[in-house]
Amino acid sequence: MTHARSPRARRFARVLLLAAASLFASVAVAVEVRFEPVAPGVYAFVGEKGARTFANEGLNANIGLVVTPAGALLIDSGASFQGARQIHEAVRKVTAQPVKWVINTGGQDHRWLGNGYFIGQGAEVIAHTHARADMLARGGDHLTGLRNELKEKLDGTVPTLPTRWLAGSDETLQFGGMTVEVKHRQGGHTPGDLLVWLPQQRVVFSGDIVYVDRLLGVLPFSHTGRWLASFAALEALQPAQIVPGHGDVCDLPKAQAQTRDYLRALRTHMKKAVDDGIDISAAIRRFDATPWMGLLNAAELHPGNASRTYLELERE
Repeated sequence: MTHARSPRARRFARVLLLAAASLFASVAVAVEVRFEPVAPGVYAFVGEKGARTFANEGLNANIGLVVTPAGALLIDSGASFQGARQIHEAVRKVTAQPVKWVINTGGQDHRWLGNGYFIGQGAEVIAHTHARADMLARGGDHLTGLRNELKEKLDGTVPTLPTRWLAGSDETLQFGGMTVEVKHRQGGHTPGDLLVWLPQQRVVFSGDIVYVDRLLGVLPFSHTGRWLASFAALEALQPAQIVPGHGDVCDLPKAQAQTRDYLRALRTHMKKAVDDGIDISAAIRRFDATPWMGLLNAAELHPGNASRTYLELERE
């Protein structure tokens, strides 16, 4: 004999099912840091292409790893202390070598907020001196913004500056028999943006100088002119593979189409609009963004990109 459940019992069952589904979903989408090979001794973790979330722990950007007989070199340290620990665990699955160097490719949160963890592990953290003021100015803002998403996963995170600053536009470092060239052209997305070039493998870690698969973001502290100069330095290398700041590992033509061409089109259009006395609203409306609207986040990011580029050209 069957008994019909009361409305209250049915509601309770639905609540249990929803809670179980929510728990399963949070487990299913939890971030997994895993380094995949790019070239001999060179690896990349490709982060999620969307926004920072509790599930991805702010690791929505790419992280690099280079393994040498003298130790491991990490490209960027993640968005939090706990995220950095996950990155380190993923490194240990690739190599027993300790992380000796970390290079921060810029001043965005997921490039450097894990520094404190790796410094605690004995690593030397390297960045360009142009990143220093940006890191000091925005470190607290990073924490405030991330706290809304990461909640307790941000615990233990303290904005920690690099221990070594580079000042030149081109610096050549030697690490474990490997040549590592660091190139800085006054930034782009952030003032400290730089390239990490491995000439022996012909692989470049671009940081936020290159975005593919998702639209780049022009922010109040960005500069599209310097960004294009940084991209030109990358083009001069003629890399076999690019590990972008965001998006899948790619070749140069893809990076040109999705980063360079968009920035170039924005600057050309907005410069003409400023020169012709066209107001900002009309200039944004008349820009044809069709070639890039298929990229992730394009609809929400493009209007702000166009507006800030106009204002940049107006100041120039």
